[in-house]
This record gives sequence, C-alpha cells and structure tokens, in this order.
Amino acid sequence: MKISAQFKVFALLLSVGLVAGCSSTGGTTEEGAMGSDVGAVDQQGGSTVYSGEGQGGVSSSVLTEEERMAAREQAEMEALREIRVFYFDFDTAEIKPEARDVLVAHARFLANNPAQNVRLEGHADERGTKEYNLALGERRANAVERFLIVNGASRGQIETVSYGEEKPAVMGSGESVWAQNRRVELVFE
Repeated sequence: MKISAQFKVFALLLSVGLVAGCSSTGGTTEEGAMGSDVGAVDQQGGSTVYSGEGQGGVSSSVLTEEERMAAREQAEMEALREIRVFYFDFDTAEIKPEARDVLVAHARFLANNPAQNVRLEGHADERGTKEYNLALGERRANAVERFLIVNGASRGQIETVSYGEEKPAVMGSGESVWAQNRRVELVFE
C-alpha cells in the first residue's frame, strides 16, 4: 500500500509538471523580435512579409481589389498555358469543350506578345491510310489555328504542320493508346 501511495504522489507531481510546462504564458512578442517572418493579418485581409535587417517588407494590403483580381486572373492564365497538348475524338477535328478555356489563354498570350510564334503540330492515330491521317492531322491543326485567331492571335504568329500517324506519343494499339495519339501540340518558338 505504501508503494501505491508514493506512486500516486509521483504521478500527480509529474502531471502538474507536464501541464505547467506545456502551458503558454500568453505574452506577446515585440515587433522586430526574432522568430517570425510574417506579421499578423490585418482587418482588411492583408499581411506583411518582412525582409529582415530593418527593411519594411511587402504588404498585400497595399493592393487594391482590382489589382488582386488581375493578379489572380494572370496566375490562372499562366497555369492554363502550361497545357499544350489537345486531344480529339476518333475521326474528328472538333475541339473539345474542356480545351476551349485553355486555348483562349494561349490566344490572349499570343495577342499580348506579337513577337511570339507558335507551331501547331497535328497528329492522328495509326488507323486509316497515311494520306488520310496526314489530312486529318492538318484539319485538327487548322481547327486550333482558327480558334486561336478568332480569340485574338494573329495569323502571322501561327504555323501549322501535320505529322499524321508518323510521330505517335505512345506506341502500341488499343483505344487508350490511340486516344493519346489523336492530338494537336502547341510548340512555342
């Protein structure tokens, strides 16, 4: 029994020590103190990132709502422009609805950068004759070209070429392979 009572006292002291050690003092850190590179978010939703060594840093609260929206839209357009391969259904040159926003982002980029050129490379899967597949790849590249021009790109910035079935993205046969080979690739120069 005596060991049990001592064990209980020891466990109680250990518990109190842990609670005291884990508790916060609730104090605040002085501005300029080491330990954090980011200030708190202010009432308008901005925050300040400090560059250290007594410099002021950059505050997002300085941006207007319009500037934030423009920056967000610019970032979204840049993200969309990372997609440069567009796939087509079997035996068609119709641009899929999910590709339209991405192609609009490319068209706007070309419109804003008149010195930039792009080559549209049309491809087809292995089914069909070589001549038919070359023509199909050309129709696909031309469809993308027309879409880009309608959305602001200049005809002089765009070159189209068809490789037909000659440059497959994936070797083999079967619907999943063929689907990856029915495409137009944008190659910026």
